[in-house]
Amino acid sequence: MAVVSRSDKLKNVHSDIRGPVFVEAMKMRASGIDVLRLNTGNPATFGFKMPDSVRNALLNNADKAVAYCDSKGMPEARKAICEYHMSKGIKDITPDDCFIGNGVSELVTMSLTALLNYGDEILVPSPDYSLWTNSVWLAGAKPVHYICDEKANWYPDLDDIKKKITPKTRAIVIINPNNPTGALYPKELLVELVQIARENDLIVFSDEIYDRLVFDEEEHISTATLAPDLLVVTMNGLSKSHIICGFRCGWMVISGAKESAKDFIAGIVSLASMRLCSNALTQLVIPAALSDPESTKAMIVPGGRLYEQREATCRELDKIPGLTYVRNKAAFYIFPKLDVEKFNITDDQQFAMDYLHSKNVMIIPGRGFSWDKPDHFRIVMLPEADVLAKAMRDLGDFLATYRQGE
Repeated sequence: MAVVSRSDKLKNVHSDIRGPVFVEAMKMRASGIDVLRLNTGNPATFGFKMPDSVRNALLNNADKAVAYCDSKGMPEARKAICEYHMSKGIKDITPDDCFIGNGVSELVTMSLTALLNYGDEILVPSPDYSLWTNSVWLAGAKPVHYICDEKANWYPDLDDIKKKITPKTRAIVIINPNNPTGALYPKELLVELVQIARENDLIVFSDEIYDRLVFDEEEHISTATLAPDLLVVTMNGLSKSHIICGFRCGWMVISGAKESAKDFIAGIVSLASMRLCSNALTQLVIPAALSDPESTKAMIVPGGRLYEQREATCRELDKIPGLTYVRNKAAFYIFPKLDVEKFNITDDQQFAMDYLHSKNVMIIPGRGFSWDKPDHFRIVMLPEADVLAKAMRDLGDFLATYRQGE
């Protein structure tokens, strides 16, 4: 039989979160080595528990999820989603504008497939969450990465965005709060981003899944509240805020210039109908979860696990010569920078492999987030504070004598 090759559409698709470093770490674990996985944003892996509100909603209503539901999602769940986003200030939306999916991942791919043609371009941040870049490639279009500036709190570089807009540019992706940097964008910046979209007739995709995991009493501003005249697709879900990653419970809300996007929306409806519906069991918990903000808040205040884990990580990172970072204001990620000259680093994947083999700690190199320099890596701050502190001390010990290639 002739060799069967992968589709050309997969040529540029990659997922370093479960890439070569991950594969090596799994081999080590299979051989009996205890590897600390700082690659995965999966709270349940590190002992976080879903709230009772979610558990009770699931157990008490399971029979309601036996049949297929509406392809957009259960009415009660879409009503709760609509009310949540209205409470954040998004106007003129109804439950009919809400689509529930098997995680945000499915909805990103679905919406981009419905929108993009071969040759189209879409602006995606660098660093990014690779789902967005990969989904653009799979849709047959081209992701064009705009720079987020580390010297400016990882905020998007507005001038860089403007320079990269062409007649082929259809949309801009905003990830706020950001993965992998943990940055939270202020209203003034979002206003400027929206204005760029307005002046260039761009659709806005706003990934806001970490909007409930914001520290230090900062406020998350939903992009759509600033752009009632533009077509905005807001992505959100419960995976992180309510510790149910495996439920694959995400949604998107379409707001703004819906009248001019009827055909695009009809395309999304067609794709949603092709898969009949998303997992109905998980939809049962959405109203209960969105009515229970306290379980999430308990994690992000002083004394809460996420807060204390961030503090422990930053305290130890501060002690490492040749390493700098911007403190995250949201989510549970941080994206440190290495002094490549001091450590002679030319390959960030090799650095991650070397740290893994030396200290049995797994991190993801910056290349996994569309970062084109070998000087960054992402840390997931989900293990207990003392475990994270030890991992960062181990990193300091490792870097004290490390020079790549020697």
